[in-house]
Amino acid sequence: MGSYKCCICFTRKFRWKEAQPPEDVKAAFTACAEGAGQVGPEQLRRFLVEWQKETDATAADAERIVEQVRQLRQKHVLGRVARPLLNLEDFHHFLFSDELNPPVISQIHQDMKAPLSHYYVYTGHNSYLTGNQLSSDCSDVPIIKALQRGVRVIELDIWPNSSKDNIDVLHGRTLTSPVELIKCLKSIKEYAFAASEYPVIITLEDHLTPDLQAKVAELVTQTFGDMLYYPDCETLEEFPSPESLKRRVILSTKPPKEYLESKSYKNGSLNAKDSNEEEAWGKEIPDFKTEIDESVKSDADLNENDGEDADDSGEDDEDQKLPQNAAPEYKRLITIRAGKPKGHLKDSLKVDPDKVRRLSLSEQELVKAAVSHGAELVRFTQKNLLRIYPKGTRFNSSNYNPFIGWMHGAQMVAFNMQGYGRSLWLMHGFYRANGGCGYVKKPDFLMSTGPHGEVFDPKVKLPVKKTLKVKVYMGDGWRIDFKQTHFDAYSPPDFYTKVGIAGVPADSIMKKTRTIEDDWTPVWSEEFMFPLTVPEIALLRVEVHEYDMSEKDDFGGQTCLPVSELRPGIRAVPLFDRKGNKYNSVKLLMQFEFI
Repeated sequence: MGSYKCCICFTRKFRWKEAQPPEDVKAAFTACAEGAGQVGPEQLRRFLVEWQKETDATAADAERIVEQVRQLRQKHVLGRVARPLLNLEDFHHFLFSDELNPPVISQIHQDMKAPLSHYYVYTGHNSYLTGNQLSSDCSDVPIIKALQRGVRVIELDIWPNSSKDNIDVLHGRTLTSPVELIKCLKSIKEYAFAASEYPVIITLEDHLTPDLQAKVAELVTQTFGDMLYYPDCETLEEFPSPESLKRRVILSTKPPKEYLESKSYKNGSLNAKDSNEEEAWGKEIPDFKTEIDESVKSDADLNENDGEDADDSGEDDEDQKLPQNAAPEYKRLITIRAGKPKGHLKDSLKVDPDKVRRLSLSEQELVKAAVSHGAELVRFTQKNLLRIYPKGTRFNSSNYNPFIGWMHGAQMVAFNMQGYGRSLWLMHGFYRANGGCGYVKKPDFLMSTGPHGEVFDPKVKLPVKKTLKVKVYMGDGWRIDFKQTHFDAYSPPDFYTKVGIAGVPADSIMKKTRTIEDDWTPVWSEEFMFPLTVPEIALLRVEVHEYDMSEKDDFGGQTCLPVSELRPGIRAVPLFDRKGNKYNSVKLLMQFEFI
């Protein structure tokens, strides 16, 4: 692991030096200290306003930061004299603290009083699965983890149990072992608002008889009580707002179906090509054109989809919503009525002025619809909800490029949260916006219609709206979070950083720094410019790798950050592991500027 080194490295293999402030940090400190060699609260306030563009920073804010830095530093520097002043090392420590100096806005700041259709919603797919789609256990544990992360849409596939007298949650027609519905409901109740007070939507894939639907209604009402919201009328002209649904749980489902003959997954075997399609940290995210090409090649997948997705790929007309013998107590609890395309897609995307609904498309159907009915998709999502789900051949719980859905207004881009890879990192990053509450307001351009009915078209290349300038100063923390031999048995690691943009095709790009050899605290101090045509939905992508001459480069951390929420100035950027868990210590020092 790591680039090849000669054996003299044995004499210096684990050496590291304390992170030193970059030149820009030294310059900022010198300017603020005004020759005094120390920065007090008033000088720090000026730095926050002038350098960090925190125009509302107060003297109290600066005093609080100085006190927090002093307390933190005292833990590491014994015998330190207590004084309300910061020296250069203290100043650098403040800037390199993601708690005191985070890279994005941490508060909920968007208008939350618009209808649900005006928001992207953090959405899970098959939320009960612990692993792959074919044979993993079903459990409430991944549901709890998703809710703790801020996911707001939990999907449950509900089936009769073996004795037909109760309800199980499992991925139908597979080898997944079931978990009882009541266990999932109780865990949702306990953890629903652990990360956000905004509503949790439970999407039910219903495979039940009317008597078991009635039992679901009973379990849901008993479990959630007053937390459960459902409308007084059968149809809604407009969805309620996230603000009006705070700390409420709502149900969404499509028509209950007759039992279908069991279909097998090609003898239950996992396709080797699909299982290996993502590498250790995930293949690079395909662009729109690649998605179109792949969709054309794999038309057969739409016809040989798995049971759940085949049911979910097309929805009946609204007046065929529930069979006459469906349990009425179940029917009235459904707030978001789901339908699926029947006949021509263009007809399914027509907006009904008198009622709103949810439509579901597979990732492949979305790609095709984006090519032929892009404008209709955008118009539909201005009032109605559009849910996108992974294609049925993603047996290994991988994911897809979420931006195709987002840039057409799709609110519920459903992901396998127990999966892995770069697509999931984008999902994590996208919902760091708006204080991580799980609801992100769609940009105005997706909600507006021109005088002749024209709407946003992501295929049209737009002029550059703003340019993001990013400077990657340095990194630190690997020496604390990793074993000394993790990257290389004989010498310190050779780190480089990849930095770029994920967004509309015109904005998407990746660049990289040079490799710094033999250093646990690499200093790059390299600058990158990213012209952005649609900055509103763009994400800043950051990955650190350790160069390996003879093998695949090692993974050193990643993050994705919403460009619209980046805080200008010099910021500490914490990194996350492959699964999206934050490292204790690993972070980068970066600077952001919009020009």
